[in-house]
Amino acid sequence: MLLMLSDYLSQFHSGFNMFQYLTLRAILGVITALGIALIVGPTMIRHLNFKQIGQVIRDDGPESHLSKAGTPTMGGALILVAITVSTLLWADLSNRYVWVALTVTLAFGVIGFIDDYIKLVRQDPKGLLSRYKYFWQSVVGGSAAVFLYMTATLPAETILIIPFFKDVLIPLGAGYMLLTYFVIVGTSNAVNLTDGLDGLAIMPTVMVAAALGLFSYLTGHYSFANYLSIPFIPNAGELTVFCAAMVGAGLGFLWFNTYPAQVFMGDIGALALGAALGTVAVLVRQELVLLIMGGVFVIETLSVILQVSSYKLRGKRVFLMAPIHHHYELKGWPEPRIIVRFWIITVFLVLVGLASLKIR
Repeated sequence: MLLMLSDYLSQFHSGFNMFQYLTLRAILGVITALGIALIVGPTMIRHLNFKQIGQVIRDDGPESHLSKAGTPTMGGALILVAITVSTLLWADLSNRYVWVALTVTLAFGVIGFIDDYIKLVRQDPKGLLSRYKYFWQSVVGGSAAVFLYMTATLPAETILIIPFFKDVLIPLGAGYMLLTYFVIVGTSNAVNLTDGLDGLAIMPTVMVAAALGLFSYLTGHYSFANYLSIPFIPNAGELTVFCAAMVGAGLGFLWFNTYPAQVFMGDIGALALGAALGTVAVLVRQELVLLIMGGVFVIETLSVILQVSSYKLRGKRVFLMAPIHHHYELKGWPEPRIIVRFWIITVFLVLVGLASLKIR
C-alpha cells in the first residue's frame, strides 16, 4: 500500500524512491509488526481476561500445567493482526506470492479460531472435531497447491531442490501439488503440536521465518541466485517483507508469551504460523531445508506418531508423555530449561539450513 503511495510521491521528491528498496521495507515490516504487537497486546490480554477466555488444562497433562489454567489464550489473533497490517503496508500488493502466503495464513487462522472458540467459549474440550479440522486444512492447503501449480510459469517453480547438492534438481510435475499440500498442512500441525510450553513454539517460528526471509530475498535476486546456484524465481523476493512481518509479530507476541506466559497463542496462532512457514518454503523451493531448520517441529510430531503407534501396536509407550517436551517435564526438567534448550537446537538447525546455500 505504502509502496504504491511512495511510487506516486517519488515524482515530486526523489527521496521517496528509498521505499523501493526491499531491504528497507523488510526492516520497516519488522518494526511495524513488532510495534503493533507491543501496543495492541496489553489491550487484547485485558479483553481476553474480561471475557474469561482462558486456557483449559487437560486432566491427563503434567501437574505443573495446572497453574496455567485460566491464562488468556487465542492470543494468536494478535500475531495475525500484526502480520496482516505490516504486510499490507510494506509489501508490493501486486505480487501474487504475497497474496498466496497471506491468504493461506489467514485461512488457517480462521480454522484455528473456530477450534479455539468451540473449546474456550462454548466450553467443549474437544474443540473442532479432528476430521473436520483436517478436512478444512486439506481444502485450504490443496487449493493453494492447485493454484500455484496452475499459475506456475517457470520450471524453477515446480522443481525439488536437494540441499547441499548443486546439480540435483528434480522436476516434480503434477507431484508438486501433492508435495505442496503435505508441506503446508504438515507444518501447520507440527507447529501446533509444539505449542505446549511458554514461548516454545514462537521463538523457533521466528528464527525459521527469518531464515526463510533470507532465502526469499536471494531466490528473487538474479545475481545472488546465480552466484549461489539456486533457482531464480522472479518476484519471490517480495516474500521477504512477509517473513519480516512474521518475525516482528512473533517477537512482539513473545514479549507477553515468555515464561511465565501472560497469554497463549492458541490454535488460531499455531495453525496459521505453521501454514505460513510451509507456504513460504514451497514458494521459494526450500521444502527440504524447512525440514532441517524446523527440526524441533519435526521431532515433536514424530514423538506423537511414535507414541501413538507404539501404544496401539505393542501396548507400550515410548515416552512418558507426548509430545516430547512433556516427556522432559515429567523427567523433572524445569520448563524454562526445556524451552531454552529447544531454542538452542533451533539456532543450530537454522544455521545448518543456511549453510546449504554455500555448501553445494
